[in-house]
Amino acid sequence: MSGAYDDRDGKIWLDGKLVEWRDANVHILTHGLHYASSVFEGERCYNGKIFKSREHSERLLRSGEMLDMPIPYTVDEIEKAKYDVLEANGWTDAYVRAVAWRGAGEDMGVASARNPVRMAVAAWEWGAYYGDAKMEGAKLDISKWKRPSPETIPTAAKAAGLYMICTMSKHAAEAKGCSDALFMDYRGYVAEATGANIFFVKDGEVHTPLPDCILNGITRQTVIGMLTDRQIKVHERHIMPEELEGFEQCWLTGTAAEVTPVRQIGDWHFEVGDITRDMAESYEKLVRE
Repeated sequence: MSGAYDDRDGKIWLDGKLVEWRDANVHILTHGLHYASSVFEGERCYNGKIFKSREHSERLLRSGEMLDMPIPYTVDEIEKAKYDVLEANGWTDAYVRAVAWRGAGEDMGVASARNPVRMAVAAWEWGAYYGDAKMEGAKLDISKWKRPSPETIPTAAKAAGLYMICTMSKHAAEAKGCSDALFMDYRGYVAEATGANIFFVKDGEVHTPLPDCILNGITRQTVIGMLTDRQIKVHERHIMPEELEGFEQCWLTGTAAEVTPVRQIGDWHFEVGDITRDMAESYEKLVRE
């Protein structure tokens, strides 16, 4: 399946029913388009099973609540919608995107309490998010932007508005020949990449930023569990940028990224070592069980 994302064959679930792909449209005065009143989830399906599916559906509802945007579907209804989309399109391996937003209605200012909350589920066949970097190791730029304080925006929500600086940072990184960009947070600590959490290895132990102003990713939590099962010590803590020089290995985690090794961040270089390879290979097996 290829081509522009608005011009494909297939079915998308929209507001409770399956519609033709090209007919899954919204009005130009949709509130989410103007004011970023939108939350979403990205999920991977292998062999007909969406990995951690219910956890994603539960997080979507929580994200909606954090944006004062109650989503009018239950977890069970969202689960059915996702699998209906996969069945309608005949896919067993796919990327699944559930999204909810404030639609067009009586309000067109910042306030939108009278506008309906709408929801859609789409899916498509999608390979490695970072392409060849999935095997060779990604190269990261360092973003000029910083992840915001949780006092300024609900950083625990997977909300569209939080990704504006991600898009700009990734464009800047790609222009330099990098796969992605690394953010610092508002205090100057190492935070995350544009769509993935980050892990480091030093002396056989793993270090990862404390998710106190970044999304505590479902893949992140899964990998921490895998490391704990292997009795590998995991330090969830604040990490200063100058510490990158002392780390030996590095990888990214995310539903799209899965587990992707990192070989370079700015001027710092990392090896694709045993722990990194084990996490990448073991995660690939886990999601296909």
